[in-house]
Order: sequence, then C-alpha cells, then structure tokens
Amino acid sequence: MTTAIEVKNINKQFVLRHTRSIKEAIVWLAKGRKGDLSEKFHALHDVSLEIGQGEAVALLGFNGSGKSTLLKHISGVMVPDNGTVRTRGRVAGLIEVGAGFHHDLSGRDNVYLNGAILGMTEEQIKERFDSIVEFAEIGKFIDTEVKFYSSGMYLRLAFSVAVHTDPEVFLVDEILAVGDEPFQRKCIAKIQELAAEGKTLVVVSHDLDLVSRICDRGILLDRGNVTFDGPIEQAVATLRA
Repeated sequence: MTTAIEVKNINKQFVLRHTRSIKEAIVWLAKGRKGDLSEKFHALHDVSLEIGQGEAVALLGFNGSGKSTLLKHISGVMVPDNGTVRTRGRVAGLIEVGAGFHHDLSGRDNVYLNGAILGMTEEQIKERFDSIVEFAEIGKFIDTEVKFYSSGMYLRLAFSVAVHTDPEVFLVDEILAVGDEPFQRKCIAKIQELAAEGKTLVVVSHDLDLVSRICDRGILLDRGNVTFDGPIEQAVATLRA
C-alpha cells in the first residue's frame, strides 16, 4: 500500500504563560508567588505513524490528548519542534471554521481566495464555482461579506470549497458539530463518498458512533502519546472502557 501520510518521531511543546504583561509579572512577584511565570506543555511525545493511501483513520482521545495538534501538523498548519511529517498528494479539509477566509471579503471572493490557498487554479475554481455555491446552500448570500455570516454559513462554504478541491488527503476536525443536522448528514454523506472513491481520510471527533461508520482504523492518543493503533471497533471499545 502506498503511504499517504508519514509522521516520524515528532515532538511539540507549547509555552503556557501565567502572566500576560510586565505589570502582571511584577504583581505576581510582589505577592510572593513562587514558581516560574511560564511552563512548557508537551503536546506531542515522539509520535510516529503511517497512513496508507485510501485509509479512513480516526484520531481519538479525550480533551488535551493531542489529536487536534497532530491533525494540524499533518495539514501543515503547525511545524514540529523535531521530527518529520510527509504527505502525498493534495491535502485539504476543515481544521477551524473560516480558516483561510478574509472577513472583509464577500463569499464569492473567499471562494476564490480559499480555493487558491488549497491549490486550485483560477480556471478550476470557475468551473466548480456553481457546484460549490449549490452545495453550500448560501446562494443569495454569496456576495455578502463573510463577517456577517453565521458560524453555520461559514462551515457550509468552507466545507464546500474543501471537498471541491478533489483532495487526495482529506482532514476533518470536530468542526462538523457546528452545522445544523441536515447539513451534518450532507457532510457525512460526502465524506463517505470520498472514502468510497479511495481518498485518504483523517477524522478527529468525539462522536464515536460517527467515526465507527466512517473509519476502519482508530489511533488513540493520551497526553501526546499514541496508546493504541488498530481496528476502529477496538479503538472505540478501548476509549469507552
């Protein structure tokens, strides 16, 4: 099986600051508080994994386990402190609502902007524009500035642009929870369609029933460590236990 995603020995630390300004730091010290004004949080510990082309994989774990951080490394939004991440083919997906959108531009302009960011040419965007708008169901608002959009409208347009890039690797964070139920069903159907076409899927979700339907493999993370990697049914059972 051709490898679509290779993550090798990546580590990621964040600095958690207890004060936000020089004034707060002085007050902290003046009150005799002990300890550092900041501390390091190790989000990912020496994580390695491979995902084959056409696999549908769920990244599972409780809040703070590192699954969204790992997904952002795969997408290229974050760079590891050390280690490597390699992907094969076009990567697209939804990591955050409205990521890649400019608030002062219209929905129409943002389709072109976001499409270009995701690797589409202007000609490809023109060809797929009507389909993008139709899937998003925001036709009459397409020329409205997106700063006036609801989170649900953001989601519909962002998801529609992403799936119309025809990606080889599609990434989805917990973002599906933002949309209304009919659109969630529509998104899930589209994700299942991508899986049936042999696209590589990586999904982060707390909806264990949903990932059981979409994915065939589950990777569990706990405090930045991979603790299980295997069949989705076993991964879900382990997490629930």
